[in-house]
Amino acid sequence: MGHETRFDQAAMDTAMQEYIHSGRLAGVQVLLAQRGQVIHERCYGYRRLYLRSPLNGDSLYRIFSMTKPITSLAILMLWEEGHFDLQESVECFLPAFKRLSVFNPNGEPQPLDRPITFHDLLTHTSGLGYGLDPSTPVERLYAQENILRTDEPISHKIERIAAIPLHHQPGARFTYSVATDVLGYLVEVISKQPFDRFLKDRIFDPLEMVDTAFDVPEHKRRRLGPLYTRLKHLPLLDIEITPPQLRPTFLRDAWVNKDQKPRFLSGGGGLVSSMNDYSHFAQMLANRGEFKGKRLITEHTFQTMTSPQLHEHQNPVPGMNLGYGLSVMTDPQKAQLPGTAGSFGGSGAAGTTFWIDPDHELIGILMMQYVSTIPVAIAADFTRIAASYVLMETHHEPA
Repeated sequence: MGHETRFDQAAMDTAMQEYIHSGRLAGVQVLLAQRGQVIHERCYGYRRLYLRSPLNGDSLYRIFSMTKPITSLAILMLWEEGHFDLQESVECFLPAFKRLSVFNPNGEPQPLDRPITFHDLLTHTSGLGYGLDPSTPVERLYAQENILRTDEPISHKIERIAAIPLHHQPGARFTYSVATDVLGYLVEVISKQPFDRFLKDRIFDPLEMVDTAFDVPEHKRRRLGPLYTRLKHLPLLDIEITPPQLRPTFLRDAWVNKDQKPRFLSGGGGLVSSMNDYSHFAQMLANRGEFKGKRLITEHTFQTMTSPQLHEHQNPVPGMNLGYGLSVMTDPQKAQLPGTAGSFGGSGAAGTTFWIDPDHELIGILMMQYVSTIPVAIAADFTRIAASYVLMETHHEPA
């Protein structure tokens, strides 16, 4: 029996279309593939809602934090070549980090117990901040310093980041931060290449990712639709016409408008990509580091990247853990999420998400452009329907 006959395409279509028909989303594109073969790929809804222009297979998306696995892969390529050890201090490459301090319980800066390592940055246990959560002193300082501004290169940001105390001692716990942006700069420093050039030469070209970049050239701009948001009970709005004071820093300027390459090439969230491009990246991971006969990383490096790296006292989410640049599911029941133990993936602020189930050689990718404090559960619905296919596929396989 072919895989297609086991997949409940009608259930997927019904679930996805409901988000469009109800007005909760403008458009969504999904892909499900197994062993390199596409099981289901479809676009629903609109790229530009109010022009009623349909979402097409060539659509481009701001993938935000789905940039992080790509940046993490880049730094692991350099690790594999022997440029540094994962437990090595990054001060060797970033002298400004020798000045880092940490807030003590009284809110006063004090010296670090030990320097930040590459492992700390790859697992978000460094203690750095992001500037997205005004409830902590460190986050407020990041916001005041406007660390995420797009008109300033990361080389300039490093000096200002080093002047802000850490949330906690390196390695103490998980704190989501600009760590992956720092890793992007480390790629530049170690490789002696601009970050975007390294990504193109070492990752995008070998993976035939022709549409993935930090900006969108003029001849491709029609393929990038608006980023939509919702305020209270209003219909979907193009975020660029909403008042700036209602938008966080990362939803302004070149974070949204991709007409020109920003000075800040954000390894944590700056890339635009397509479903086709990102499926190549995902397929390389599903193939344990290889794509169409080209090996980007060894199986050992792949295993390191996709294995749980957080200790129990560092881990904030039951049933989930972190690899390097990837989330890793360790216990679906504890996580209360559909999926399989050992699955790994990531997501982005605009609702994009991907996961890979290595046991079943299954890839799921969902692309959309929606950011709001009013959440939608479409990623969970997509994963649940895909997971039911896995169960059927496993049940029907001959002994």
